[in-house]
Amino acid sequence: MITKIDILPDDLQVHFSGENSEIFPNIWLRDHAKDEQNWDKRSSQRKTFTASLDLNLKIKNAEILENGKYLSIAWPDLEKPVQYSFEFLINNKIDKKRETKSKLKIWGSNEIHQEIFVDYNSILSNDGFKNFLKSLHTYGFLVIKNCETNLKCVEKIANKIGYVRNSIFGGLWSFESDENKADSAYTQEELRPHTDSTYSNDAPGLQLLLCCDYDAKGGDSIMVDGLKIAKTIKKEDPQMYDLLTKINVKGNYIGDGVFLEAERPIFKLNKNKEITQVSFNNYDRAPFRFEKDLTLKFYEAIKKFDLLANNKDYQWRHILKPGELLIFNNWRILHGRGSFSGVRKMSGCYINKEDFDSSCKMNGIN
Repeated sequence: MITKIDILPDDLQVHFSGENSEIFPNIWLRDHAKDEQNWDKRSSQRKTFTASLDLNLKIKNAEILENGKYLSIAWPDLEKPVQYSFEFLINNKIDKKRETKSKLKIWGSNEIHQEIFVDYNSILSNDGFKNFLKSLHTYGFLVIKNCETNLKCVEKIANKIGYVRNSIFGGLWSFESDENKADSAYTQEELRPHTDSTYSNDAPGLQLLLCCDYDAKGGDSIMVDGLKIAKTIKKEDPQMYDLLTKINVKGNYIGDGVFLEAERPIFKLNKNKEITQVSFNNYDRAPFRFEKDLTLKFYEAIKKFDLLANNKDYQWRHILKPGELLIFNNWRILHGRGSFSGVRKMSGCYINKEDFDSSCKMNGIN
């Protein structure tokens, strides 16, 4: 709760119970006024013409309301005081304390079992869908059992989370081995673990793969937790880990009438040095150069990464049966497929990462 306030010449110092105080500039507080005059509650959009504000405006008066739940500020250019909630202020502290215990389950092959299997009917209810999202967020992937083996089922699941993303492969798609396609996914050969669309500036967030028909030998789906690989490399060789967070690796897709290209580090970090995206695809890696010493260090690093990704101790393997849908976070989980012979027909789609994040936030999961 808010326990005390100090009005300064150009700022307001707010004291919180059990927390350090925070100094908020007057212009920042005024810009974030959420009264009827300055904020559209329906659209959650600012109505304030920020450029018209006086950068040196002063606070007329400020007081604490409802035992610290709210802060009320009277501004010289507004008729009525503006209220700011404790939650809003605490969530916008610059040095906001983050939870030290991660909500993610970083796993190896022997650390996950039946918890990643869910029944299709269970995700149709509000509570079941929330539990589904929580598990998908926690583990990075799930298998949905007892699905109907058609594109409508894929679309229905996608639309519960967000919406189907269009790509060079279309929106909803069905596929089996096809030597005429310019992509390794359409072969019957082994696909080593990788993330999709390293050639895209905004790689898909989720991928859905529904097994519609299986009359084959082999073809087991492979999941690898990229965060587990990162954790291992960081522990065993911090300099190598640091290198993988800094070198932009270029990926491209050339074929089917397109030439796509993008680049980013294998471990992409946010300002808090936390991994926000794992991005690795040795198939789609494009040519790029730097001086010899760094080149050798880079190849040593991607060799370490790829050997871990292909280590059975890091791999979850399962042959999808008709009616089983594999859904995974393409910004965290590497996926692959064992070689096979016979018939293996799949349907699927992509979902944007931001839409998955949005669905999680709307259900209190973040």
